This record gives sequence, C-alpha cells and structure tokens, in this order.
Amino acid sequence: MSINSLIFRSLKKNLKNYYLYVFALIFSVALYFAFVTLQFDPAMGEAKGSVKGAAAIRTASILLVAIVTVFLLFANNLFIKRRSKEIGLFQLVGMTKARIAWILGAENFILYFASTAIGIFIGFSFSKLVKMILFKMLNLKELATLSFSTQAFYQSIIVFGIIYLVIILMNMFFIKRQSILSLFQVTSSTEAQAKKMSFWEAAMGIMGMLLIVSGYFISSKLFSGKFMTMTELFGAMIFILGSVIIGTYFFYKGSVSFLFQRIRKKKNGYLNITEVLSLSTIMFRMKSNAMLLTIITTVSALAIGLLSLTYISYYSAEKAAEKNVAADFSFATTEDAETFTSALKERKISYDEKRIPVLQVYADLSDVMENKMKGVDNDPESMPISVISEKSVRGEDVSPGEVYFTGYNDLLQKFLPIKDSGRIELKGEKSAIPLSYTGMKKEYHISWYFTNGGVPVAIVDHGVFERLEKDQVPELQKESSLYIGITIKDENKQKDANTIFTKIGFPNSGFADSRFEIANGQKEIFGLSMFIVGFLGLTFLITSGCILYFKQMDESEDEKPHYTILRKLGFTRGDLLKGIKAKQLFNFGIPLAVGLLHSYFAVQSGWFIFGTELWTPMLVVMALYTALYSVFGLLSVQYYKKTIKEAL
Repeated sequence: MSINSLIFRSLKKNLKNYYLYVFALIFSVALYFAFVTLQFDPAMGEAKGSVKGAAAIRTASILLVAIVTVFLLFANNLFIKRRSKEIGLFQLVGMTKARIAWILGAENFILYFASTAIGIFIGFSFSKLVKMILFKMLNLKELATLSFSTQAFYQSIIVFGIIYLVIILMNMFFIKRQSILSLFQVTSSTEAQAKKMSFWEAAMGIMGMLLIVSGYFISSKLFSGKFMTMTELFGAMIFILGSVIIGTYFFYKGSVSFLFQRIRKKKNGYLNITEVLSLSTIMFRMKSNAMLLTIITTVSALAIGLLSLTYISYYSAEKAAEKNVAADFSFATTEDAETFTSALKERKISYDEKRIPVLQVYADLSDVMENKMKGVDNDPESMPISVISEKSVRGEDVSPGEVYFTGYNDLLQKFLPIKDSGRIELKGEKSAIPLSYTGMKKEYHISWYFTNGGVPVAIVDHGVFERLEKDQVPELQKESSLYIGITIKDENKQKDANTIFTKIGFPNSGFADSRFEIANGQKEIFGLSMFIVGFLGLTFLITSGCILYFKQMDESEDEKPHYTILRKLGFTRGDLLKGIKAKQLFNFGIPLAVGLLHSYFAVQSGWFIFGTELWTPMLVVMALYTALYSVFGLLSVQYYKKTIKEAL
C-alpha cells in the first residue's frame, strides 16, 4: 500500500470522528472571513469615523483568532490522543516518527485547508447578510453589497496557515516524546477513576460554594452605597472576581462530588441504572476537568454578561434619550428655537412649544441625603441644583412650605440615595428658604443641560420661585435660564423635523439637542458593541460546545466496555439511554447554569449604568444562549446512542 493510499484511507476512517471538528473549523473560518471583510469594506466608513469602528473590529478580530486558536489546539490534542494506538501501530510496522508526523500533517493539510476553503466561500456568501445586520443595528443608510475582499482573503489564509503550522508542531512534539508503550496507554490514563472522596476534597467543595455565594452577595451591594471610596469599590470588584473564579474551580473540583456523594449516601449506596450512569461518572469526571470547566463557565458568563449589558444599552437608547432631552427638541436660547420653528412652519410641520424658566441655587441636603461619597466633591450643604416653578409643570400644586424632586440620574441615585422625606434649605445670595421635602418623582421636565450632570430638579411653589429669582447667585447661573422644548404633534413628521434640525446644525448655540440624534448616537455606539460582542460570544459558544462534545465522545469510547457488560446483563438500550440523558443534562446543564448565575449577578449589580431596561434584554440573551448551547447536549446524546448500539 502506498503512502498516499494510506493517508486517504486513514482520513476516510477517522472522518466520522472529525465531522463536528470540521463543522466548527468551517464555521470559525466563515465567521472570521465575514468579520474581517467588514474591516476592509468601504461602506463601513461612516461607522468607522463616528465610533472608531475600524479599531474595534480589528481588536475583536484578534480576540476571535485567540478563541479559535485555543479551540483548534485543544481539539487537535484530543484527537491525536485518540489516535495514539494507531500511531503506535505505525511505529511497530517500522515507520519512523518523522514519516508518521508527515502522514498526520498531510491528513491535517487536506482536512484543514479544504475546510478553510469551504469556510471562506460560506463567509463570502453571508458577508452581505452580516453587513445588512450591522447597518440595521447602526441605523446607517449605506447600501450593503456583496463584494469579495482580497485583503480579507489573504489575512484569513495567513492566520489559519499559522494555526495549522502550530498544530503540526504540536503533533510532531507529541509523537517525538512518546514511546511505543506509552502510545498504547495514553487513552487509558487520561481520566481519574472512582475513589473515595477525601476530607480535603469535601472541604474544597464547601469552600467553593461559600466563595461563590459571598461573591454574589458583595456584587448585590456593589452600588448600594456600602462602598464609598474608589479604593473600596475597586477592592470589592477584585474580591468578587477572585471569589467567583476560585469558587467555580472549587465547585467543579469538590462541590459537585460532595453534593452527589450526599445523594448517594442518603440512598445507602443503592442506585438504579439511571443514577449509576449519570451521578457516578460525573462525580469523578468533573474533578479531572475542573480547570477546563472553570474556563468555559467564566468566559460564558463574561460573554452573556457583556452581551446583556450592550443589549440593555441598545434596547434602552430611546428611553435614555428621553431622560436627556425632555422634548423632541430642546433649546436654551430664544433665537435658536425661533430659527427651528420658522423652518418647521415652512415645511408645515405642526408642533407644541413649552418654555420653562430655570434657576440655579445652592441647596443644603444634609438632612435628606443618606450618605456622602468620600473623596468626591459633593458637599450636601452646598450642592447646586436646578429649581423650577410649579406653574411650569402641568397639574402640579405645591404648598409654599414644601418641595419635591424629579429627574434624578439613576447612577447618582445609587451612590447618593435620598430619603423619602426631611428638611432642605434653598439658598439665594443673601437669604435661605427652609422647605419640607415630600419625595422623588420620575418625570423629566427639563433637559440635561440644566441639571448639573443628573442632579435632581426641585419643584417649588411659584411664590418661593419668585423669591429665589430676586435673590439669585450670579456666578451660579447658566448662560441661559430658559428651557425651550419643541414637541412634534404628528409622529410621522418627527423624522422630517429631525432632518431639518441636523441641516441647521446650530453651530453657535450654547445648547440645542435632538432626542432622535441622541438615541441614534447611542444605538450606533452600542449597536456596534453588541454586534462585536455577539460575534465573539457566538464563536465562543460554538467552540466551547464542541469542546464539551469532544470530551463526551472521548468518555463514551472509554465507557463502551461498560455498556457491553450492562447489555449482556439484560439492560435495554432504553435503560442505558435514560442514564445517558441525565448525564448530559448534568454535563452541559451544570456549566450552563453556573455561567447564567454568574452573568445574572454581574449584570444585576450594575445594569442601571447602561440603560433603563433589565429583564427583557437579559432574558432574551440568556434564552438564546441556552437554546444554542443545548444543541451540543442533544448531539452528545445522539453520539452515545450510537455507541450503545455498537456496544453489543
């Protein structure tokens, strides 16, 4: 038999084990090529210039290569070990290690570059769809076209060519350092087998759960006002990160075995076939895979968390714009407002106009502020705030001795919470007016320009407002003390009005803002972020799912003799399959559940910094991730079903 015939026969024989590896490789190449094509696409010029898209895509492409490289090296290492006996047989019949390495290299070359070529073709085919999705998320009017980028092609060939060379070097190193005897023992020595659980493993398991719970607890208090200095806040974040990661490792190393040991002890060791096939193997397999599962869980949590936060920002863009701009269009000067309204009249666009006089005063909030941020200049006895009259707010009637707040920034409210009642004092240049504080409302009556960076706005009786107006602090007042809000009556005309606003530009204005421009700007920034994080998250999801699937393939081959014995004892395929399904539920479900929990507490601790909506964006991301991840669990069940069928 010639060497070429041997290569093709060996490749054909092992193709049944490589099919998911080939799929993942094709998918990775297609994803990378489509992604890099964006980097060189002329139509991306608008996004690149506005939000530094080129740098973001270039950085993401490097991370994408890192994820794919780790996956391909791991998969290759697993498959080379599975073929160790075949390599040993080649040596027994007289082949040199160099010749064996050449055969494996030739096999990999055919498999690898055939998959790369297919991946590039698929990536090219879907590159237009990818651009359309990105342009839709960024609200860009550019036309997405199907074009082949030679720069992306050469970059993809170079990147995956380098990965191929690294794989060949790994294979050569593996073959060189193995003796014939060790090659026949590799597959039998890779996993830990059942042994009695030690005291230290039990202690490690309990410690793991305590560390994770403590990390969750601190994360829930992170922005509650408990940590009042930047040093305290940074220290808390480091503690959360360390305790959760170390706790996750201890969880896989000891907690899972400890919990299942308790279940087995409660049953006095009498387990049915389903429990034997599910609990018993997991108790010992997870310990040997603890580091791998920790990495997968941590990066999964990171991917879900980042995607949830970027989606929260994208999803909340319009509501966030409503908080910054109280009307469709806001102005601080009469001249700007009249210029805009004149243009609206020319286009016959009807509108409502609202004018609110705004004063800036010093306020003593020491009685109503729950705590003070250390190291930050926010003296509650002299905090500048905006004041408007009750007459400027429709339907409000405030007593002369009372005041209420509105429009407090969510982030500031977390760091500097204000009580529901108390006494405050509004200070003019020569006098101060004590008032009874009656609570906080959510409405936003004036735009961010007048609110001193999100500080609450005080609503007072008109008589009190007039007294403060006569006793103004000159250096505290803004250039304009009049807020003018323009609201378009017909929603269908809002885009036309925004076009007029952008054409005018207001270059000499102190303040002129469009709610639509702010919302579009937010969507552009976070749309690109969500697109990039989604790309990386999807890549990691596919690669980590494949890694767990390959591990299950490996375990199924090791356990095949056990299935043969069980079948001979009279257990049916259905009996064995019930245990296998329960095992896969644990194998894939435990890392997924822990990753979802990690991401939930991470998002829950600071989601309000990114937007106004939590549950819908987060649940959408988690549901999608869970559905895609579950596919690999189902594939593992199918592979075990085939193994059980072949066992007898």
